[in-house]
Amino acid sequence: MTALRFCMVTTFYPPHAFGGDGVAVQRLARALAGRGHEVTVVCDRDAFAALNPDGAPPVATDGADGVAVHRLTSPLGALSPLLTQQTGRPIANADALARIFGAGRFDVVHFHNVSLVGGPGVLRYGSGVKLYTAHEHWLVCPTHVLWRFGREPCPGRKCLRCTLRAGRPPQLWREGGVVTREIDRVDAFIALSEFSRRKHREFDFPRDMEVIPGFLPDAEVAWPPSAAGDEPPPSPSLSPHERPYFLYAGRLERLKGLDDVIPLFRDGGADADLVIAGDGTHRAALEEVAGGSPRVRFLGHLPHESLDRYYRHTVAAVVPSVGFETFGLVAIEAFSRGTPVLARRTGPLPEIVERSGGGATFATAAELAPLLRRVQHDATWRASLSRAARAGFEANWSERAVVPRYLDLVARVARARGMQRVAAALGAESAA
Repeated sequence: MTALRFCMVTTFYPPHAFGGDGVAVQRLARALAGRGHEVTVVCDRDAFAALNPDGAPPVATDGADGVAVHRLTSPLGALSPLLTQQTGRPIANADALARIFGAGRFDVVHFHNVSLVGGPGVLRYGSGVKLYTAHEHWLVCPTHVLWRFGREPCPGRKCLRCTLRAGRPPQLWREGGVVTREIDRVDAFIALSEFSRRKHREFDFPRDMEVIPGFLPDAEVAWPPSAAGDEPPPSPSLSPHERPYFLYAGRLERLKGLDDVIPLFRDGGADADLVIAGDGTHRAALEEVAGGSPRVRFLGHLPHESLDRYYRHTVAAVVPSVGFETFGLVAIEAFSRGTPVLARRTGPLPEIVERSGGGATFATAAELAPLLRRVQHDATWRASLSRAARAGFEANWSERAVVPRYLDLVARVARARGMQRVAAALGAESAA
């Protein structure tokens, strides 16, 4: 196999990262490196420091996984990402980016969350196959998440008022057609779900998007394939929690939709506890809703190993997001353990649950209540959901299912651009 040179461009990259987009980039970078390709990541350490001013900077151990990482820093410090946010260009890091990219250094340049690593202006760097994955709705939304005025899914543009309400400086460059001009430099755009593709189109994004979902690395998924059909039910004797429980895992923000779920457990509407793994700006408000109930347990952020135990022994994962997410990472994390998912009927969650058959959806807390009781007490139904969850994960969101789709897109773009060496390299890998 001929190794290709990939470059991932992203604002945040672990350990200097906050959400799932940085982890998703890391998973893709490692998957490509594991296939023998040369992978470089360009990220912005100043952006992480600016948004984490009181936290101790985590220590990066770059290179051990075969991925080279350039963590951009500038003498301007926090002013560097602010200049990018305001101008849409990599003002402070332009020279560093030019040195990194050189003349035709990379065969594939893949942009991810570029909001503070260079804005739309960074899309001009690189000369190979150029891709962009929309981990958020930044291409059409200044606050990234289509969550209007901090209280509701966005039904239409009121961007200036919404940006000010979110406490962010307005981006005047968005009114000048900068995004429209710069995106022409990108060969293909990737959405993580059909819902996200439709939402970009609804908000007038002018390019079509290819749907390639997120995935979990094969190394993280220890259970045998679902063809065995015998995933074990939760074992009370090995459970990390003393009572049957449902699990919420993720950030604690208003758009994550826990406000109307917690009362079901607090008031005895469910026969089990609600275990909440995660942290965020909405935690204090949620703890107030819980009112100190012993049936609602806040664990804070959990390391991967601990969270894995909670996934494996929960009755089901509850994913109650009320906002317009681009993907449902928590859902596929649950599916990978054979854990059923109860998800709100909004955003990409219905398509994920329907594609797998590994769960059920609800619109309101009143609809969720009977689902909680049924999945807990109907062992036959839960077992069928568990088998479907695992099978759906293997077919749709495992590394072995998703990465070939990604490489196929690269090969198609390469052929269309006449980059025969790149296309041939990927053709040889596919045939191997």
